[in-house]
Amino acid sequence: MGDEKKPKSGGVWPSIKPFVNGGASGMLATCVIQPVDMVKVRIQLGQGSAAHVTKNMLKQEGIGAFYKGLSAGLLRQATYTTARLGSFKILTKKAVEANDGKPLPLYQKALCGLTAGAIGATIGNPADLALVRMQADATLPAAQRRHYKNVFHALFRIVADEGVFALWKGAGPTVVRAMGLNMGMLASYDQSVEFCKDHLGLGEASTVLAASTVSGFFASVCSLPFDYIKTQIQKMQPDAQGKYPYTGSFDCALKTLKTGGPLKFYTGFPVYFVRIAPHVMMVWIFLNQIQKVEKSIGL
Repeated sequence: MGDEKKPKSGGVWPSIKPFVNGGASGMLATCVIQPVDMVKVRIQLGQGSAAHVTKNMLKQEGIGAFYKGLSAGLLRQATYTTARLGSFKILTKKAVEANDGKPLPLYQKALCGLTAGAIGATIGNPADLALVRMQADATLPAAQRRHYKNVFHALFRIVADEGVFALWKGAGPTVVRAMGLNMGMLASYDQSVEFCKDHLGLGEASTVLAASTVSGFFASVCSLPFDYIKTQIQKMQPDAQGKYPYTGSFDCALKTLKTGGPLKFYTGFPVYFVRIAPHVMMVWIFLNQIQKVEKSIGL
């Protein structure tokens, strides 16, 4: 009887496990990396270097400022990372089956990463919008501050003041950024793990650290320009005449390129890289630990 029940429960859990594990690992990683993400947003908003921003935040707002928007960050991971890692696992599994069980070439991993990133970003955009606005609120003039209490208050206010579709403001660059980030993160991570093990003979801990750093670098390079545009679009306010500084993502990209040149898109790259690489590493480490616990309890 026990053997008959196993397939029944097994049919449900394996389907949702990649999503549950992905979301849980992303949320745990976010709890650790939130302060760095907060500094990164402030740098992109033109408040100075990492050291200057950190010093001013501590002096003027206190330690709690580094965790402003944490509720939005957690909700973002519960939606975005749940969807992207779960989708990536399912897509790669289907692709391996289509390849008759053979390992996937890099371009197929990249395509799976692009698709998973687009799915996750579309689902997670409302929480991402709330996160950016909560993090940027203290940088606005007092009269323009929104004073969101938490992510749910932010979402309610956005819908009430701007309409439901405003929740997907900046969705275009968010989706493109996520596609670039996930292509860089997921595909390069798998390839780096294989290289570290097969050619360098590194142990498990060294492999995770090295592969995370490599995938974090490629994720940063591929996604930061879109992250910069996304931040500018999501935090913009209309002027006295009700006109926004940018008509859309393409307009923002053109104006940024014209006024600041290509390197303007890489504003805050060191901090962005320092945020991405540890987050990637922690996501994989937490995911690995979660899977170990599941195996130990027979899930």
